[in-house]
Amino acid sequence: MRKKLPIGIQTFADFQADNYAYVDKTPLIARLVDEGRYYFLARPRRFGKSLLVDTLAEAFAARRERFAGLYLEQHWDWNRVFPVIRIDLGGGVLRQPEVLDATLRDQLQKHYEQLGVIRKQDEIHLVFAHLIKAMHHQFGERVVILIDEYDKPILDNLGQPDLARAMREGLRNFYSVIKGQDAHLRFVLLTGVSKFSKVSLFSGLNNLKDITLDSRYATLCGYTHEELTTVFADWLDGADVAQVRDWYNGYNFLGEAVYNPFDVLLYLDSREFRPYWFETGTPSFLFQVLERRQVTLAELDGVETDETILGSFDVDTIEPEALLFQTGYLTVQERRWEMSGYRYRLSYPNREVRLSLPRAQLQRYTPNPRQGQVARDRLAEALRRNDPEALHQALHAFFASIPHDWHRNNRLAEYEGYYASVVYCYFAALGVDVRPEEVSYRGQVDLTIRHEERVWLLEFKLDEIAGPDSALEQIKARGYHHRHVGQPVTLIGINFSRERRNISGFAWTRA
Repeated sequence: MRKKLPIGIQTFADFQADNYAYVDKTPLIARLVDEGRYYFLARPRRFGKSLLVDTLAEAFAARRERFAGLYLEQHWDWNRVFPVIRIDLGGGVLRQPEVLDATLRDQLQKHYEQLGVIRKQDEIHLVFAHLIKAMHHQFGERVVILIDEYDKPILDNLGQPDLARAMREGLRNFYSVIKGQDAHLRFVLLTGVSKFSKVSLFSGLNNLKDITLDSRYATLCGYTHEELTTVFADWLDGADVAQVRDWYNGYNFLGEAVYNPFDVLLYLDSREFRPYWFETGTPSFLFQVLERRQVTLAELDGVETDETILGSFDVDTIEPEALLFQTGYLTVQERRWEMSGYRYRLSYPNREVRLSLPRAQLQRYTPNPRQGQVARDRLAEALRRNDPEALHQALHAFFASIPHDWHRNNRLAEYEGYYASVVYCYFAALGVDVRPEEVSYRGQVDLTIRHEERVWLLEFKLDEIAGPDSALEQIKARGYHHRHVGQPVTLIGINFSRERRNISGFAWTRA
């Protein structure tokens, strides 16, 4: 009988009890436990972190019957039962430090009640420390601590920095207890979306081993291609596996690339290619950061960074590339060693993100969904007909549709990069091959579009900086089109006016 798809299932016991398909990650779990004690793992939302935590809890509780047929059944000491403290901060949105303390206290109180021990303290860090010692004493085994979504109270409040800092300080006070309890602890794992710097959040807990970009655990969450085609083989009949890979694979944590499991399961259920994962959360704060820092999506596709920036994340210092990487909108495309350390090249992981992120950005400019659809349809028609004048009309209409309120609240329209970004998003939202700042031997053109064996080269200028025909003349003078010999190439120069916030000049020619 075909096993059921585990859509939304985060409880390990349900897999065997209800005949759900399970991707066996227990070989990696065994290695994790054998080789260390204190771990931190960051993965994007809906990537299986909660299931990982629950699986570990079941193993340490020595519930062998639930691991029948899995690797861990023969590679675990089932004679020892360890006490487990589980903290889950994934539920609800906490808006006050007092509510955070109450939430933590409530979760710890349940463990006190199970032990039959009376809680004598009220300060949250003392409640936590006393519970650890009490569990060790009563069980005679060291304690396991599993904390899921450790960072959510901070992330939920990033739009209010003062509140986010207060949440950070509350969590730092709580997590700092762990280091001082080493004699009482067998294993510790914290999971979340972001990797806050040790100075800001883990100053009192600097013994955590970060396995976020550890190649040995790159596939601990998410599905590999082999896992997809074996565990879910009964569900793949008639499916276009290459399309599935294009849409949902591509997340790279310095090992084998993995699929987003949430996407895969919903696709197998419906057989429709949709941005399931993207639709579960609107990255509004992400766009606020990009706009505040005057960073465009076009700049971030293929951006290079180093370990310092990639791993730096805090309320007061949020680097855009770190934010997009940690939230799952960018992934590692390449890592190389240079004299000063590792360098990383980031890119969008798959078709889902490459399509959805630009569409979400465009929706911020024109909140009316119908206007966005009309704009994409007009652009698609211009591409199909290979008609630059139709492109001119489509772009002019789109810029004209952006409400004045948006311009009053943002200064981005004053910068040349803003216009290039809008046009980039406009094309990228169609799913065509869009390459910003493609380099040639004479320099780099602002935007290269490849579609149906034709090439469009676009250069952008502001009237206040350049003359009316300078954009097209620059393409010609620098010979950006020479690298596309043998292909039909259209050269397009577009001038924008800050004052009118729209196209002020549009010239084109065929190469």
